[in-house]
Amino acid sequence: MLLSLIYQTLIIVLLLTFSFGPAFFALINTGIRHGYKTGSLLAFGVVLSDFVVCLLIIFLVHFGATNLIQDEKSQRFMGIVAGIILIVFGALHYREPVENGSDATIIIKVPSAKVMIFKGFFLNSLNPAVWLLWLGNVTAVGKTLDYSIFNMILYFSITLGLVLLVELGKVSAAGKLKKVLTPKIMRSVNVVTGSLLIIFGVVLIYNHFFDKQ
Repeated sequence: MLLSLIYQTLIIVLLLTFSFGPAFFALINTGIRHGYKTGSLLAFGVVLSDFVVCLLIIFLVHFGATNLIQDEKSQRFMGIVAGIILIVFGALHYREPVENGSDATIIIKVPSAKVMIFKGFFLNSLNPAVWLLWLGNVTAVGKTLDYSIFNMILYFSITLGLVLLVELGKVSAAGKLKKVLTPKIMRSVNVVTGSLLIIFGVVLIYNHFFDKQ
Protein backbone atom coordinates (compact mmCIF):
# COMPACT_ATOMS: atom_id res chain seq x y z
CA MET A 1 0.00 0.00 0.00
CA LEU A 2 2.75 2.46 0.97
CA LEU A 3 4.75 1.83 -2.21
CA SER A 4 1.59 2.22 -4.28
CA LEU A 5 0.83 5.59 -2.66
CA ILE A 6 4.41 6.81 -3.16
CA TYR A 7 4.24 5.83 -6.83
CA GLN A 8 0.87 7.56 -7.27
CA THR A 9 2.19 10.66 -5.49
CA LEU A 10 5.13 10.92 -7.89
CA ILE A 11 2.81 10.53 -10.88
CA ILE A 12 0.42 13.22 -9.59
CA VAL A 13 3.24 15.68 -8.80
CA LEU A 14 4.76 15.19 -12.25
CA LEU A 15 1.39 15.51 -14.00
CA LEU A 16 0.44 18.71 -12.16
CA THR A 17 3.78 20.50 -12.27
CA PHE A 18 4.93 19.61 -15.77
CA SER A 19 1.69 19.62 -17.76
CA PHE A 20 2.17 22.36 -20.36
CA GLY A 21 -1.21 24.00 -20.00
CA PRO A 22 -2.30 27.64 -19.56
CA ALA A 23 -1.38 27.76 -15.86
CA PHE A 24 2.16 26.50 -16.58
CA PHE A 25 2.98 29.24 -19.09
CA ALA A 26 1.27 31.95 -17.01
CA LEU A 27 3.36 30.85 -14.01
CA ILE A 28 6.67 31.01 -15.89
CA ASN A 29 5.76 34.37 -17.43
CA THR A 30 4.80 35.85 -14.05
CA GLY A 31 8.02 34.62 -12.46
CA ILE A 32 10.09 36.23 -15.23
CA ARG A 33 8.18 39.54 -15.31
CA HIS A 34 7.36 40.14 -11.65
CA GLY A 35 9.74 37.93 -9.69
CA TYR A 36 9.36 35.30 -7.02
CA LYS A 37 6.90 36.98 -4.63
CA THR A 38 4.23 37.71 -7.25
CA GLY A 39 4.79 34.41 -9.05
CA SER A 40 4.40 32.51 -5.80
CA LEU A 41 0.95 34.08 -5.32
CA LEU A 42 -0.11 32.81 -8.75
CA ALA A 43 1.29 29.36 -7.86
CA PHE A 44 -0.68 29.42 -4.61
CA GLY A 45 -3.86 30.23 -6.56
CA VAL A 46 -3.25 27.33 -8.95
CA VAL A 47 -2.61 24.82 -6.14
CA LEU A 48 -5.57 26.18 -4.14
CA SER A 49 -7.70 25.53 -7.21
CA ASP A 50 -6.38 21.97 -7.43
CA PHE A 51 -7.25 21.42 -3.77
CA VAL A 52 -10.81 22.77 -4.16
CA VAL A 53 -11.41 20.71 -7.32
CA CYS A 54 -9.93 17.63 -5.64
CA LEU A 55 -12.12 18.16 -2.57
CA LEU A 56 -15.27 18.52 -4.66
CA ILE A 57 -14.47 15.39 -6.64
CA ILE A 58 -13.78 13.39 -3.47
CA PHE A 59 -17.32 14.15 -2.31
CA LEU A 60 -18.79 13.55 -5.77
CA VAL A 61 -17.09 10.15 -5.89
CA HIS A 62 -18.24 9.37 -2.35
CA PHE A 63 -21.87 10.16 -3.20
CA GLY A 64 -21.72 8.57 -6.65
CA ALA A 65 -22.31 11.81 -8.56
CA THR A 66 -19.30 11.82 -10.90
CA ASN A 67 -21.67 11.98 -13.87
CA LEU A 68 -21.80 15.75 -13.24
CA ILE A 69 -18.16 15.98 -14.34
CA GLN A 70 -18.50 13.56 -17.22
CA ASP A 71 -21.72 15.15 -18.48
CA GLU A 72 -21.19 16.57 -21.99
CA LYS A 73 -23.25 19.71 -21.32
CA SER A 74 -21.25 20.53 -18.18
CA GLN A 75 -17.95 20.06 -20.01
CA ARG A 76 -19.19 22.14 -22.91
CA PHE A 77 -20.20 25.04 -20.67
CA MET A 78 -16.93 24.97 -18.73
CA GLY A 79 -14.88 24.69 -21.91
CA ILE A 80 -16.50 27.73 -23.54
CA VAL A 81 -16.25 29.88 -20.39
CA ALA A 82 -12.63 28.83 -19.84
CA GLY A 83 -11.81 29.55 -23.48
CA ILE A 84 -13.21 33.09 -23.28
CA ILE A 85 -11.31 33.81 -20.05
CA LEU A 86 -8.05 32.49 -21.51
CA ILE A 87 -8.45 34.68 -24.60
CA VAL A 88 -9.02 37.74 -22.40
CA PHE A 89 -6.01 36.93 -20.19
CA GLY A 90 -3.91 36.31 -23.30
CA ALA A 91 -4.92 39.62 -24.89
CA LEU A 92 -3.89 41.49 -21.74
CA HIS A 93 -0.32 40.22 -22.23
CA TYR A 94 -0.03 42.27 -25.44
CA ARG A 95 -0.08 45.54 -23.54
CA GLU A 96 3.22 47.38 -23.99
CA PRO A 97 5.18 48.04 -20.79
CA VAL A 98 6.31 51.60 -20.08
CA GLU A 99 9.95 52.45 -20.81
CA ASN A 100 11.86 54.65 -18.40
CA GLY A 101 14.32 57.08 -19.94
CA SER A 102 17.09 56.44 -22.43
CA ASP A 103 18.17 53.16 -20.88
CA ALA A 104 14.77 51.71 -21.79
CA THR A 105 14.31 50.08 -18.41
CA ILE A 106 10.91 48.42 -18.33
CA ILE A 107 8.55 49.50 -15.60
CA ILE A 108 5.94 46.83 -15.00
CA LYS A 109 3.07 47.43 -12.62
CA VAL A 110 2.93 44.56 -10.16
CA PRO A 111 -0.60 43.12 -9.75
CA SER A 112 -2.08 42.87 -6.27
CA ALA A 113 -1.94 39.65 -4.26
CA LYS A 114 -5.68 39.06 -4.65
CA VAL A 115 -5.51 39.51 -8.42
CA MET A 116 -2.70 36.97 -8.77
CA ILE A 117 -4.37 34.37 -6.54
CA PHE A 118 -7.66 34.92 -8.38
CA LYS A 119 -5.93 34.58 -11.76
CA GLY A 120 -4.16 31.35 -10.80
CA PHE A 121 -7.33 29.90 -9.30
CA PHE A 122 -9.53 30.53 -12.32
CA LEU A 123 -6.93 29.76 -14.97
CA ASN A 124 -6.71 26.30 -13.48
CA SER A 125 -10.19 25.51 -12.18
CA LEU A 126 -12.07 26.51 -15.35
CA ASN A 127 -10.09 24.07 -17.46
CA PRO A 128 -12.26 20.94 -17.99
CA ALA A 129 -9.09 18.84 -18.37
CA VAL A 130 -8.19 19.62 -14.75
CA TRP A 131 -11.48 18.18 -13.51
CA LEU A 132 -11.03 15.02 -15.57
CA LEU A 133 -7.43 14.70 -14.36
CA TRP A 134 -8.54 14.93 -10.73
CA LEU A 135 -11.36 12.48 -11.33
CA GLY A 136 -8.73 9.98 -12.48
CA ASN A 137 -6.42 10.78 -9.54
CA VAL A 138 -9.16 10.49 -6.91
CA THR A 139 -10.48 7.26 -8.42
CA ALA A 140 -7.02 5.67 -8.53
CA VAL A 141 -5.99 6.71 -5.02
CA GLY A 142 -9.46 6.04 -3.61
CA LYS A 143 -9.14 2.35 -4.38
CA THR A 144 -5.92 2.20 -2.36
CA LEU A 145 -7.42 4.14 0.56
CA ASP A 146 -10.79 2.32 0.51
CA TYR A 147 -12.48 5.60 -0.46
CA SER A 148 -12.16 6.98 3.07
CA ILE A 149 -12.95 10.71 2.83
CA PHE A 150 -10.62 11.63 5.71
CA ASN A 151 -7.70 9.58 4.37
CA MET A 152 -8.11 10.94 0.84
CA ILE A 153 -8.27 14.56 2.03
CA LEU A 154 -5.17 14.02 4.18
CA TYR A 155 -3.30 12.28 1.35
CA PHE A 156 -4.10 14.90 -1.28
CA SER A 157 -3.33 17.75 1.13
CA ILE A 158 0.19 16.35 1.58
CA THR A 159 0.55 15.67 -2.14
CA LEU A 160 -0.53 19.20 -3.09
CA GLY A 161 1.89 20.57 -0.49
CA LEU A 162 4.65 18.86 -2.47
CA VAL A 163 3.21 20.25 -5.71
CA LEU A 164 3.29 23.78 -4.25
CA LEU A 165 6.96 23.37 -3.34
CA VAL A 166 7.80 22.33 -6.91
CA GLU A 167 5.73 25.21 -8.32
CA LEU A 168 7.60 27.67 -6.10
CA GLY A 169 10.87 26.19 -7.37
CA LYS A 170 9.74 26.85 -10.96
CA VAL A 171 8.84 30.44 -10.09
CA SER A 172 12.19 30.98 -8.38
CA ALA A 173 14.10 29.65 -11.40
CA ALA A 174 12.03 31.82 -13.78
CA GLY A 175 12.53 34.89 -11.58
CA LYS A 176 16.31 34.58 -11.83
CA LEU A 177 16.09 34.88 -15.61
CA LYS A 178 14.75 38.43 -15.25
CA LYS A 179 18.22 39.70 -14.32
CA VAL A 180 19.73 38.64 -17.66
CA LEU A 181 16.84 39.39 -20.01
CA THR A 182 16.76 42.56 -22.09
CA PRO A 183 13.59 44.70 -22.44
CA LYS A 184 13.17 43.38 -26.00
CA ILE A 185 13.28 39.76 -24.86
CA MET A 186 10.89 40.55 -22.00
CA ARG A 187 8.38 41.90 -24.51
CA SER A 188 8.82 38.77 -26.64
CA VAL A 189 8.20 36.53 -23.62
CA ASN A 190 5.02 38.48 -22.94
CA VAL A 191 3.79 38.17 -26.54
CA VAL A 192 4.57 34.44 -26.68
CA THR A 193 2.73 33.79 -23.40
CA GLY A 194 -0.26 35.86 -24.52
CA SER A 195 -0.36 34.03 -27.85
CA LEU A 196 -0.25 30.63 -26.16
CA LEU A 197 -3.10 31.55 -23.80
CA ILE A 198 -5.20 32.77 -26.74
CA ILE A 199 -4.46 29.55 -28.66
CA PHE A 200 -5.46 27.45 -25.63
CA GLY A 201 -8.66 29.48 -25.39
CA VAL A 202 -9.54 29.09 -29.06
CA VAL A 203 -8.86 25.34 -28.94
CA LEU A 204 -11.07 24.94 -25.85
CA ILE A 205 -13.95 26.81 -27.50
CA TYR A 206 -13.54 24.84 -30.72
CA ASN A 207 -13.37 21.47 -28.97
CA HIS A 208 -16.37 22.16 -26.75
CA PHE A 209 -18.61 24.08 -29.11
CA PHE A 210 -17.85 24.05 -32.84
CA ASP A 211 -16.57 20.47 -32.84
CA LYS A 212 -19.77 19.31 -31.10
CA GLN A 213 -22.11 20.74 -33.75
